[in-house]
Amino acid sequence: MEHLPVMYAEALQQLAIKSDGVYLDGTFGRGGHSQGILNLLGSNGQLLAFDRDVDAINADCAQAMCLDKRFKLKHNCFSQLENIVNSEGLAEKIDGILLDLGVSSPQLDTPERGFSFLRDGPLDMRMDSTTGVSAEQWLSTVDEKYLVKVLFEYGEEKFARRIARAILEQRMKSPITTTKQLADLIEDVVPLREKHKHPATRTFQAIRIEINKELDELSTVLDQAIRVLGPGGKLVVISFHSLEDRIVKRFIRNESGAKHNPGKLPIKEVDILKGVLKKPSKGFKATAQEINQNPRARSAVMRVAEKI
Repeated sequence: MEHLPVMYAEALQQLAIKSDGVYLDGTFGRGGHSQGILNLLGSNGQLLAFDRDVDAINADCAQAMCLDKRFKLKHNCFSQLENIVNSEGLAEKIDGILLDLGVSSPQLDTPERGFSFLRDGPLDMRMDSTTGVSAEQWLSTVDEKYLVKVLFEYGEEKFARRIARAILEQRMKSPITTTKQLADLIEDVVPLREKHKHPATRTFQAIRIEINKELDELSTVLDQAIRVLGPGGKLVVISFHSLEDRIVKRFIRNESGAKHNPGKLPIKEVDILKGVLKKPSKGFKATAQEINQNPRARSAVMRVAEKI
């Protein structure tokens, strides 16, 4: 399936692209948003993009875009954003940052990546398949208490204990090595069904988040984004589940208000440490038309912040 960039027009509109501006796409994917930014940049504009997925870096569309002198693509994760920007001499010169979180269609549609239970494949789930521990390796050693914690907190799975116990019982007999094995196991032990949602959905999400440290990476990149943005720079984040959106929403709120609440103490307003973002607007949702064309957009929430 072709990867359709979610909330494409809205993201470009909120970035308010300047012809000679400097922009960063922290989630290149298959280059949909990046190409849109490039289309709006003039000859003096710059776009720096990166992705932790080596398949995205090596994709034909990425290699073609790299022929554009205004564009640079790096193989890195979120936590390296500030280092990358500094190495390019762009600290506090960035006019806009776009982060399109979650899993891309190519990742989901490639069985060998192990992100989806719809097609059988090795139980991998790593965003960067060149490093780290796979889901299969993690499940083979994780203790029950921590597994329950991950399933409950990252998957919001109410049957976390039941699923964790089943996984540990199964691995004592034989390793869980494929997506189908894991999905079938979960389907067998979950007593209730959510409409239009496979019983393994929450567990796969939770394990993927843990394997890739996605929420830690998100918190890190938000802090770094504020530091590298120039005055008036825009931060646009598209998230796909409540855990991500909660982090983004809280971060923007905290960085747009007073950093110190003096209570009733006699303190001058000038001495109160203020946030570095303008008061944020409410989150944006995809239109009904886009959701009809691209069901993946159904859960998307876009939040926008502007640096003072």
